[in-house]
Parts: sequence; C-alpha cells; structure tokens
Amino acid sequence: MSDVLYLAWRYLVFHRWKTLLLIASITLIAYLPVGLNVLVGRSAEELTARAATTPLLVGSRGSPLELVLNSLYFDAEVPAPTSLAEVERISATGLATPIPLHVRFRSRSAPIVGTSLEYFDFRALSIADGRPMAVLGECVLGSEAARDLGVAVGDAVISSPESVFDLAGVYPLRMRVVGVLERSFTPDDGAIFVDVKTAWVIEGLGHGHQDLASPDAAAGVLSRDGNRVTANASVAQYNEITAENIDSFHFHGDPATYPLTAILIDPADDKSAVLLAGRYASPDASQQIVRPRVVVEELLGTVFTVREYVVGAILLVAAATVAMAALVFLLSLRLRRGEILTLHRIGGSRGRVAAMVVSEILLVIAASATLAAGLTWATGRFGGEAVRALLLS
Repeated sequence: MSDVLYLAWRYLVFHRWKTLLLIASITLIAYLPVGLNVLVGRSAEELTARAATTPLLVGSRGSPLELVLNSLYFDAEVPAPTSLAEVERISATGLATPIPLHVRFRSRSAPIVGTSLEYFDFRALSIADGRPMAVLGECVLGSEAARDLGVAVGDAVISSPESVFDLAGVYPLRMRVVGVLERSFTPDDGAIFVDVKTAWVIEGLGHGHQDLASPDAAAGVLSRDGNRVTANASVAQYNEITAENIDSFHFHGDPATYPLTAILIDPADDKSAVLLAGRYASPDASQQIVRPRVVVEELLGTVFTVREYVVGAILLVAAATVAMAALVFLLSLRLRRGEILTLHRIGGSRGRVAAMVVSEILLVIAASATLAAGLTWATGRFGGEAVRALLLS
C-alpha cells in the first residue's frame, strides 16, 4: 500500500498548483460554516457574560444599545449625558448603590473611565501593582492598557484631545499612574480608570491656576477690588495635578449638573431592582433604565438571523465547489488515460490504479480538513475579540 500512497503523493506534488487550488477551495468550504458558527458563538458568550454581570444601567433617554455598549465595553459612540443629580436621586431611594460612569475621553487608544472606587468592588478587580487612585489626577490602568502604553506605577499618561482645534481651551491632562490591575480578561483590561472628578477636569469643568494673591502672579492680575481679583488671559492653567498645585483646583457651577455618560446600578436585591425600574417606566421621563442582558440578547438575535442567511449562502457555494472539484477529478482522469493505460501494461491491476486515484483524493481532503481544523481553532481562540471590536466600531 505504501507504493500506492507514494505514487499518489508524487502526482500531487508534480501538479502542485492544481493541488493547492483544490486544497484551498475545499478548506474554505469546510471552514466557513463551522468557523462562522464558532465565531458568533464565542462573541455571544463574551458579550452576554459581561452584560449578565451588570444588572441595570441608567442614562439619558436615547439608544439603549449605545448606552450599554459605551458603559460596558468603553468602545462606542458617547450617549447623551445624564447628571450627578441622578446619582443622588438613586442613592436617596436606598434601593441600590449607584456607580457613576464618565466614558468620553481617551489616552491614545485606551478609554479613560471616570468612576468611583465602588466600581472595582463591583467588577471584582484587584490591584496587581501599586494602589487605587486616591486624589485628583491619579489613575489606575488595566493590564493591557499598561502594556500597550508602555507605562508602570510612577509613570504618567496624558489624555488625548477630542479634536485638533480645541476652541474651549481644554488642555490634555497629565495623570500619574498609581496602580495596575490584575488581568480580568474583560474590557476593563484595556481601560484607564480615574476618579469622576478627574474626568471633569479633563472636560474643562474644573481647573487650577496660579495663586493670584502671590507676588509672582502680579502680571496676570487685571484688577483688584478688596478680596475680588480679576485675572487676564496670561494666567497659566495647569495641565498636571501635583501636590503643590492640587489646592488650586476647583470647579465652577452646580456639581449636581455635572455630566455622566451612565450610572451603573447595583440593586440590593431583585425586588429593589423591580421597584427602581418602575420609577423610570414613564414614557415622558428624561432618563431611562435598561437591563444590559436584554439589550445584548436583542443585538445577538439580529446577528444570529444574519448568520443563518450567510450560512445558507455558504452551503450553496459549497455544493457548487464540491461539484467543481468532482469535475476536476473526472476531467483529470480523462486526461490521464494514457498514464493509466501505461500502469496497466507494466502490471498495475485495476484495483491498484483505482486505489492510487482514491488516495490522491483522500490526501487532498485530509490536507483540507487539517487546515480547516487549524483555522477553526484560531477562530475560537482569537475570533471573539475581533467580532466584539467589529460590533463596537
């Protein structure tokens, strides 16, 4: 039997381009339906797992999907802002613990998530190196964010401007890294966490500047009227919060109106969750409350529907490809009539010649199956993150 396999192998090697074309065609046809199912299944698991651990989200009325994707994965359009007053309103009910979220800015590719220390407890995130943020201007990085940005505890990261021309005069903020999180295999790994007040400083709602009462700031004083000092445009605003200037940082306006992108709700129990949801049931309410798992399942329902159509189309193409492969083999046999006749004349039986042809086919199928299995494994290993990024882009 080894001689039959050897002859089959040598034939395939000699006609390498035809062999490679057949292997590629059969590999794709075998891989695409299976790979697509694995891909969608893996992405569904990742999306659902994150949503299942988030009971409720509150935000301004608008697209629930946009609210969920921005709040859970930090990688979607910024929803219409809610306010700190909503956090105080929820906290006053005693039904749940509200956790503020401000997800608007980035440092290069990493999202900057303004929140509170309760977020780390809620997500069961632990510090691998350093400590949690404690004062204005400090940040804690996810493991992937620290690796991608090339920083560690003691270094600094700088927020990226939202546009090249910042007419509002909001400067990028340099933030000191005080901690790096243990890897959690969630979107938290790629984020930069700051206190929500630091996020407001980045937005320009809070700032620090020179002490106008000091002699060094005399050039920046436009006028003095008792304790009231009017500064001119030459007064420098700080874009880094340090121990020396932190006392100069302050906020203007009513803090209750300061913006948040969402509020993550940790209800005391299921009954509290239902009671809290009832407070947002009015269609005229300016705020909405959503269950992330329900929103993600609706999204996946659309994905699954599209998948069925795609798989159906792939199966039709597969049938056509199999027919073409069979035609190639049959035409090849007609072209090899002289070769087969020679094999018979030198003593090759019909059974041995048939075995050689069948071996060629099996070798092509075996190579295709091996490649398809390898691609399917790679899809299961790395495809979930790719689909999640595609869905959120």
